Amino acid sequence: MTTGGPGDSRPSKNQRRDAARTKAAQIRVEQKRRDRRNRVFLQGGIAIAAVAVVTAIVLIIVNSVQPAGPGPRNMASDGLLVGEGLTAVSTPALQPGADPVPSTPDATGNIPDIRVYVDYLCPFCGTFETTNAEQISQWVDSGAATVEVHPISILTSKSAGTQYSLRAANAAACVADSSPDDFLAFNSALFEAQPVEGTAGLSDDEIKGIVKSSGVSEKLTAINECIDETTFKSWVLAATDRALSGPIPNSSSLEAITGTPTVLVNGKQYVGALEDPKEFAAFVLQAASEAYSTSTPTPTPTTAG
Repeated sequence: MTTGGPGDSRPSKNQRRDAARTKAAQIRVEQKRRDRRNRVFLQGGIAIAAVAVVTAIVLIIVNSVQPAGPGPRNMASDGLLVGEGLTAVSTPALQPGADPVPSTPDATGNIPDIRVYVDYLCPFCGTFETTNAEQISQWVDSGAATVEVHPISILTSKSAGTQYSLRAANAAACVADSSPDDFLAFNSALFEAQPVEGTAGLSDDEIKGIVKSSGVSEKLTAINECIDETTFKSWVLAATDRALSGPIPNSSSLEAITGTPTVLVNGKQYVGALEDPKEFAAFVLQAASEAYSTSTPTPTPTTAG
């Protein structure tokens, strides 16, 4: 084994140990610097991510909370009134915060005024509609009665989170606004395709398909955009609240809506069988007869001179 003399340039054992310690210290310093830098980057990244999340939430809230706009045209009473020839009565749009303007029934009462408050997810509404739609349309078409349909959304939470009740009422308002004379046909078609309560219901695309297949002939593009954007959401919510809180116009027997369907004839509530068209027809006839008897003056007997 060769040992180095005084002129040997290799470091001694102590020198190598000191050098290793110095190197280790340098490595620790560098590691601490890297750790600090990584913490700064991590904290900055978390802050940026948090800002991004907050921004996204704000955007979602802003986009979902639409400012209240005017209601649909032809529904100033919160319902669409249809008369002889199945022609809708035109009215201006109800402005935000304004009170509805009740429709004016026939002054004599001889033409029955039928009003129906419906929720498009309500199975009992579907029963009443499928049972009575045809005869009501015949009465109205011939001028023997008028019908006013009030779409409301009391079952919005009963469609697996899709708010079908609200979306369907909005779609009805869209049709009333742009193609009012086709409203009754769409109303009937929507009930014919009625989903089961508690399910997700129909998608917006399916509702738009019903608009077209029901024969709506005017402004399809505008109606489709109205459905996509839920244009009348605020109005539907407000109209529903008004119906539930009352008062119900032109009715002395009912203060507020407590369920659907609520059917009124000349202001008197029908409480008969929803699936019996003859019973409902008899109720309508009775309402007309009562109005006729109260509006016709009773002859006053004359005394002979």
